[in-house]
Amino acid sequence: MRAAWKPLIVLGVLVGGLSAGTPSSEQADESQAVRAVLDAQVEAWNRGDLEGFMAGYWKSPELTFYSGKDIQQGWQATLDRYRKRYQGEGREMGKLTFRDLKIELIGTDHAWVRGRFELVTSKDKPAGLFTLVCRKLPEGWRIVHDHTSG
Repeated sequence: MRAAWKPLIVLGVLVGGLSAGTPSSEQADESQAVRAVLDAQVEAWNRGDLEGFMAGYWKSPELTFYSGKDIQQGWQATLDRYRKRYQGEGREMGKLTFRDLKIELIGTDHAWVRGRFELVTSKDKPAGLFTLVCRKLPEGWRIVHDHTSG
């Protein structure tokens, strides 16, 4: 078997094995832990706490954030982007909501999250879709990749 196929087979086994049947209580607990990270992000955002919101992301230069045509590499660059867009002069953070969340575990330490966001400000109401890759790290579940489209 060619080496290029091995990762695809492993991923297929992981996804297939987890999607069959009823989720175990451990899987439900892990999904709830991922959900708690997202809930904490919304709460932090809505109280104007950008650092608290960023606590849900992997604090690493390897974090990736894709939005529109822009790609941010690293936790600090992602924080800087948020600051510029939502805390810069004349900007406001508004009220954030996530909905239609689907959390799927991929193995024991990764999850794939899909959902919708809406951000209501005094000037507009941007909304869109997001896909997240989360990883269970020693400090808990963290977003390691975020792809958001408005």
